[in-house]
Order: sequence, then C-alpha cells, then structure tokens
Amino acid sequence: MGHMADVKMEDGVTLRVYRADPQGTPRAGMVVMQEAFGMNSHIRDMCDRYAAEGYLTFAPALYDRVDYGTEVPGYAEEDLAKALELRKGMDWEQTISDMHVVIGLAREAGPVGVVGYCWGGSLAWLAATRCGVDSAVSYYGGQIVQFIDETPGCPFMAHFADHDVHVPPESAAVVAEHHPGVPVYRYDANHGFNCDQRSDYDAASAKLAQERTSEFFAANLQAAPAAAAGE
Repeated sequence: MGHMADVKMEDGVTLRVYRADPQGTPRAGMVVMQEAFGMNSHIRDMCDRYAAEGYLTFAPALYDRVDYGTEVPGYAEEDLAKALELRKGMDWEQTISDMHVVIGLAREAGPVGVVGYCWGGSLAWLAATRCGVDSAVSYYGGQIVQFIDETPGCPFMAHFADHDVHVPPESAAVVAEHHPGVPVYRYDANHGFNCDQRSDYDAASAKLAQERTSEFFAANLQAAPAAAAGE
C-alpha cells in the first residue's frame, strides 16, 4: 500500500501525490495518470499494482487545483457529472506542467514510464511528446487526435476499445495512420474496460492489455549499464 503526500508544483500550488514503493530496489519509475474520474481508489490500486511489478510509482491528484482534497467516489451518473465539472476547470498546459513535476519525482528510480487511462491516456501521449519520458502507454485516450501531429520521443503504445461510447472508434485508426511505428491494439470492449470498479469492466481485455503493457515497459524501461571502471 502506498501513501499520500503534498507536493508543490512549479507555480507553488500544492497537489496531493500518491506514492507506492516496491519491495527492494526499484527497476524504474512509473507515473499513473488519472481518468476523468480523478485520482481515485482505482488509480491508487493501479499504482500499487505497478509497485508490485517493481516500479516506484506516483499518481498526482490533478483535480486538487480545482478543489483540494476532492474525490469522485464512484462511477455512477452523479459521479460522472461531478467528474466532468471538475474536468472543466483543468487547463492542458498547466496539467502538463504538473505531470512534468511528478515525472521528476519518479526519476529517483531512473528511467520513467507513464501510463494513463481515459483523460490520462491523452496525457500519456503528451508525456511522450513533451516531457522526455522513456516509455508511455495510453488506454482509450480519446483526445490524442487533438495532438496527432506531435511525435513521441520514446516508445509508445495505445489501447482502444471497439465499442467505446466516449472515444470515436476511428481514433485508433488515426493514431495508426499518422504514427505507423506505434503499436495500436483494439479490444472487443467498451470505454473503461480496464477498471474493475466500472460496469464496463472486461476481464479478458484488461488482462491482455495489461500483459502487453507490462511487457512493453519491461522492454523499454531499463537503466543504462553502469560505466566500466576508469571510463
């Protein structure tokens, strides 16, 4: 289990950041970017899972900029309404700046990966194109297409759902067409299929996507070999 700490962002504003430490020496750093529902119990659970895989893992509570300490409790209609209201108060550039600060925290462990879900999936794309991370993975990042002319500076992987009610199905094709080197996977599932707290959770799709993601990070988040003595 991880713990929450207050962290000052570049402009002096304080956000809560969840930190999950692995047992032993971390293999690398990881940043988990929230869904539109915020840095909730599901996102903290994903942090704990990545820590169990050996990553020093962080997740910022981005909505603290709008309402410090707020949390969307679930995934019901009223929760969605609250989430969307909070999301309206967010600014892309400020959010990228905040993400950059948290990536810096993860650098304590060496190479850094970013994985994001929903809105966080689009932020994972921007982490890859603007924040100098070493690898990134997006789950149903519907707003990637807004930034499709940007090029990832690291290995990037994208997961999309064929029956997504929030992300246009052509989004996967747009990413594949503009960036043929990016592995793009599609699943017979709906938006949010990775979250076991949502009605659209699809265990088979979530398992397969996680296997691909874990293998991708393992291959691309390796520390540079230490220099030989005397070099």
